[in-house]
Amino acid sequence: MSIVTSTTTLVHALLGGLLIGAAASGLLLVNGRIAGISGILANAASRGAQLWQWAFLAGLLAAGALHLGAVPPVGLRSQSLGVLVLAGVLVGLGTRLANGCTSGHGVCGLARLSPRSLAAVPVFMAVAALTVFLRRHVL
Repeated sequence: MSIVTSTTTLVHALLGGLLIGAAASGLLLVNGRIAGISGILANAASRGAQLWQWAFLAGLLAAGALHLGAVPPVGLRSQSLGVLVLAGVLVGLGTRLANGCTSGHGVCGLARLSPRSLAAVPVFMAVAALTVFLRRHVL
């Protein structure tokens, strides 16, 4: 990887992190709501959904689509539909078991010093590290 590529990646990561932090802070300050994606999605799917929940989710999808249109994907391999469905189900189950997703616990929960998030995030990180180790060195 060249220095230009790594610098660009660093700048993109920094700007993305700042935008995520600003969005989470803004939602908390303006609406008094926590920007946990799984909770917002679950509430939006219920009968008592509010417009801001749908707008938040639409913004996530629109930002992803804009980024995909502006920056070609690098290093992505397509998977079979079955693998993608299984991955989605496992992520959903993990989200329910952890009472929130990694983004909610990592960005919003840690910022609020939530005891549940302070316990969940190290578990997420340890499992991720173990998974990478097993995938690269054992399997």
